[in-house]
Amino acid sequence: MTTTGYHHIEVEFLGTGTSTGVPQIKCGCEVCRSADVRDHRLRASAIVRYRGKSILIDCGPDFRTQILRASSDQLDAVLLTHIHYDHVGGLDDLRAYCYGSDFPIYARQDVIDDLHARLPYCFADKPYPGVPLLHIIPVREGEPLDLGGVEVVPLPVKHYRLNILGYRIGPMAYITDANHLEPDVVAGLQGIPLLVLNALRFEPHLSHFCLDEALEVVRRIGPGQTWLTHMSHGIGLHAHTDPSLPDGVHLAYDGLVVKLDH
Repeated sequence: MTTTGYHHIEVEFLGTGTSTGVPQIKCGCEVCRSADVRDHRLRASAIVRYRGKSILIDCGPDFRTQILRASSDQLDAVLLTHIHYDHVGGLDDLRAYCYGSDFPIYARQDVIDDLHARLPYCFADKPYPGVPLLHIIPVREGEPLDLGGVEVVPLPVKHYRLNILGYRIGPMAYITDANHLEPDVVAGLQGIPLLVLNALRFEPHLSHFCLDEALEVVRRIGPGQTWLTHMSHGIGLHAHTDPSLPDGVHLAYDGLVVKLDH
């Protein structure tokens, strides 16, 4: 896919934490005790604004808090990366977007099947008045989606043994919860202007990139700029870790808005 002809794109990080959030319950480490707001991380989610559309990536249990404090509550669609609760636990709070309209939510078929089991009241033949009517559309990796004139390409991602999705939207790609990317995915993203990538902590982890692994992916892709997300308290203090990163690589933080003209 060519990277020419793009215009303004904006990524607003609603949350940049892992499944426990930061501060983590019952933890007294220096990160969890930090007064720096950049160290306070809700569960990972972002809004991508591009060509007049506002696209939410993942809708975790902190969604209500996140959207109320976002710079805009306008949403046109949702992209789900996978079924884990920290990425779908806020779907019931989408009811304000689902009244009287087919608000599109895109997900893999296995995610759709799990949501029918977890949220059966949202899919009942005779739904209870007021429940969100979730209009979920199946997604297949590698098959582009047309979101009102915005092309979105689902990317195959491995989250340990679980097949999940990242997404490319114009000049940016959003990949979370990954611990492996196939060489063809890396090759297809080479030189992308803006990359969002998970980096859980300094130490290796079974199902997520640690910081060194994420930086190796960045080296192989060679993006214009990279913002790391889905971080635990194990990533250290923002004020200490961020300045140590290579040029063009930064820790994202909740409320950060990254704008790119390309």
